[in-house]
Amino acid sequence: MQATLYKPSGPEQRREVACEVCKGNRLYCIRNSSRCPVFLRAMKLVDLEKAVSKTSFFGPSPPGVFLGSFGYPNVLAGPLVPAVVESDPSVLDSPNLWLDKSIDQLIRYRFALVRGKSRLRVQDARNPDRTLSLVHEMVMSEKPTDTELLLKKKPFVRINLLPRSAPHGPSGVIEKLSLAGNPSAPKAVENIVGDTDLGAESGVFMLYRNNISQQQITRIFSTGLLGVNRNRRLVPTEWSITAVDDILAKGLRRRVGGYPQFDKFRVFGSQALGNNVQILLLPTSWMYEALEGWLTGPRAQVYMDYELNRGRKDYPASLAGAYHAARLPILEYLDQEKRQAGAIAFLEVYRDWVPLGVWRFRELARRALASPALKSDSLEQALSEVWRRLKIPASEWLDADRLLAHYKKQAPLDLFTG
Repeated sequence: MQATLYKPSGPEQRREVACEVCKGNRLYCIRNSSRCPVFLRAMKLVDLEKAVSKTSFFGPSPPGVFLGSFGYPNVLAGPLVPAVVESDPSVLDSPNLWLDKSIDQLIRYRFALVRGKSRLRVQDARNPDRTLSLVHEMVMSEKPTDTELLLKKKPFVRINLLPRSAPHGPSGVIEKLSLAGNPSAPKAVENIVGDTDLGAESGVFMLYRNNISQQQITRIFSTGLLGVNRNRRLVPTEWSITAVDDILAKGLRRRVGGYPQFDKFRVFGSQALGNNVQILLLPTSWMYEALEGWLTGPRAQVYMDYELNRGRKDYPASLAGAYHAARLPILEYLDQEKRQAGAIAFLEVYRDWVPLGVWRFRELARRALASPALKSDSLEQALSEVWRRLKIPASEWLDADRLLAHYKKQAPLDLFTG
């Protein structure tokens, strides 16, 4: 895998972190946190000045880690340790538990964590120092780990909004890291991490098939615990999120390609947290399109990427992380149903959305596909239902679409040749 294959694109960064103040300029947010509406909201929810007015922190890490991309191939990496008490610390870094929370709760979760930072080279994954070794122990555990974090100075309080991962707030350079107790790793994790002859992509898929949570797989992948030993490396958290989505989807697509097709159109949908995901399944062989519509500016903006039966050879630069996040749940559903289909994901983002990462598309799609589908023999009827559930007019979606046009041309040909 190319080291920077999953690096967020400029347009993705601008869309995902944009607000009326920063206009998507990520550096503006970092340098002017006091003007950021998300930061100001967090300061009202968490008494940060009091919570982080020290250099020593002790508490159960979710477990959580974060690796930045700035300066790659040298990165700042370290654990996330709570600065305030939370009854269930695992929820602080578990997107699969967040859909039913309020945006204020999610902001509080992220700003309740202090990020420890240590400068590392990506190849240090092969020969970790004491701090990285302890981080490895943490991420292999599926349960919160009591962690003591000593920083060189009091944490710097600011916000860092990111295109794909949830934001983080206070951070500081690590003086010392220690664990209280012995983290317990699932046997499957120990075996796969310990296999230094197994490729990283195979390792990701084997962990998934052993029911290891996707969040834990991403942590393990990011901290360089997978792959042939000479190739192991640290991977920035944001890149890891999309890499794991992509690796799992490709593995499932190979399975789905051998299943029979659905015989009806199906529509699924779910809304939460200022986002709306509607999914249309077409009775055809696998193909996929993601259409992302933003209603956060003066007028609607719709972006598109798609793939046909054999997948993509190039990177979906328009949607990037959102494309991968919505595709995986669709393939999970098809694999579960032992069927294949074409799929179009309509992703709407409303003005009340706060930048919290692309996880929301993945989890909304999973929830949508877990609910009963509206089934139809007619494309027109299925589309009518989709348009009814969306705020952006159908004409704007259709202007950006490529897959529906392809399907409509393909369907008469199938009838003729059949």
